[in-house]
Amino acid sequence: MWYLCVFYHRLLDYRKPEVESLAELFGAFSKEEPTNNGDLKSNGSNSLEWKLPEHHHPDSPFHLVNLPSEEIARNVANRSILVKGIFELWGEGSSLEELEESIIKYPDERKQPYLTSDSTFKIAVDTFGKAISFEEQNERIRSFSYIPFKGRVNLKNPDHTFWLIETDNYGSSNGLPPIVGRKVFFGREIGAADRKLLPTYQLKSRTYLGPTAMDAEMAFLMANQAQAKPGRLVYDPFVGTGSILVAAAHYGAMTMGADIDIRVVRDGRGPDCNVWSNFKQYGLPTPIALLRADNNLPPWRSGLKEVFDAIICDPPYGVRAGGRKSGGRKLLKGVIDPYTVPDDKRTGHIPSTAPYSLVECVHDLLDLAAKMLVMGGRLVYFYPVLRDNESADTTFPEHPCFKLVATSEQMLSYRYSRVLLTMVKIGPYTEEIESAARIKHLEFKENHLKWLEEGNLHSAVFSPADIHLKESGDTKISKESKGKYRGKYV
Repeated sequence: MWYLCVFYHRLLDYRKPEVESLAELFGAFSKEEPTNNGDLKSNGSNSLEWKLPEHHHPDSPFHLVNLPSEEIARNVANRSILVKGIFELWGEGSSLEELEESIIKYPDERKQPYLTSDSTFKIAVDTFGKAISFEEQNERIRSFSYIPFKGRVNLKNPDHTFWLIETDNYGSSNGLPPIVGRKVFFGREIGAADRKLLPTYQLKSRTYLGPTAMDAEMAFLMANQAQAKPGRLVYDPFVGTGSILVAAAHYGAMTMGADIDIRVVRDGRGPDCNVWSNFKQYGLPTPIALLRADNNLPPWRSGLKEVFDAIICDPPYGVRAGGRKSGGRKLLKGVIDPYTVPDDKRTGHIPSTAPYSLVECVHDLLDLAAKMLVMGGRLVYFYPVLRDNESADTTFPEHPCFKLVATSEQMLSYRYSRVLLTMVKIGPYTEEIESAARIKHLEFKENHLKWLEEGNLHSAVFSPADIHLKESGDTKISKESKGKYRGKYV
């Protein structure tokens, strides 16, 4: 059945991928296969059917989506971060008169179960691109006298909530996606996002924070992309202060993390200010383990495979923090030989580390995920994109074990963005796959942008804008390269 899906006007590229991941999580697709732990997971080839209302821009917050049942629509809406509401659409039009005709034509058998005398209801009014007064809202509500409501009005806790949603009548740029002509929708609320959890988990009230702590909204989006739920084990190999795992734990998943900096996972800032205290702050189950581990030299015993249901992380790609791996410069260059730390010095010992380039980091991450994820498990991670003018290098890492199912881009400056990649494991990990992945890695390393290997992304992002503009021959930043309305690059 087709439903009206109304999004919050932010993080536009993330909206549909989140809904599709949640729809799969709640059983929207029939072609699913059992995994090792008995869950049903899709092979990643499924997607929902979408339509735009007439004259609406693709970035409009209004979309029509085909979902197999009301229960799935409700579950998706209630868990989503970016869905404002999903509605059974009773009518639409360019005016209240057209809306009335549309509602009257809607089948009575679909309307009657929600108009009975033993039910309560309320009508809410919402707008996009305009504001209307309280008196105008009441006038619009009174205009629905032609709908035979028999139940009582209950404004606090109604059985059924109906929404009148109205857009502005505009055709020029007013800071919003272009919509030609006014549009009015009326429908029954199926479900709506609980955005109240974002203030609860906001970083400014978090007990333990680091310089790269993931924003709460983004962490929850990543957890939704990874389909975190009770009974699943989620791993973050770059755990830091645990922001991503906090979001996964909120949805009931078991969590586990690792970081190369032993001071982060072991010490924090004291017994009451560390990764563990972040989970205790929200009453969440603590991780089953936090490891001091190097993604370049994983600690897993040989033969251990397919342990995690999802891997979610924000790899260190050198903008806010650079990657590190074990060894130290002298050890890696062969100046000194490998050594063993004496037993009496191990407690306070801080292992030496060396720079860890993004291209090597991503290869190790894909190799780890291919080996340790269950079949159908998800790898969700951020990847940087550096733009020169309007062009961008959009070649993403590949691996024979994975299929890329979603990319969501977030612009952070006029020439730098990060893309959230969602990959699904579709094949088993073998020695042949490992060799093929190594070849793909070498091809990627050879053909990709130079900054990936040399690690100069930070200087490219934060150097003055006029340097890049002089190199490209421009004298000022092109206005066309910027978003024409709010929310495009939020």
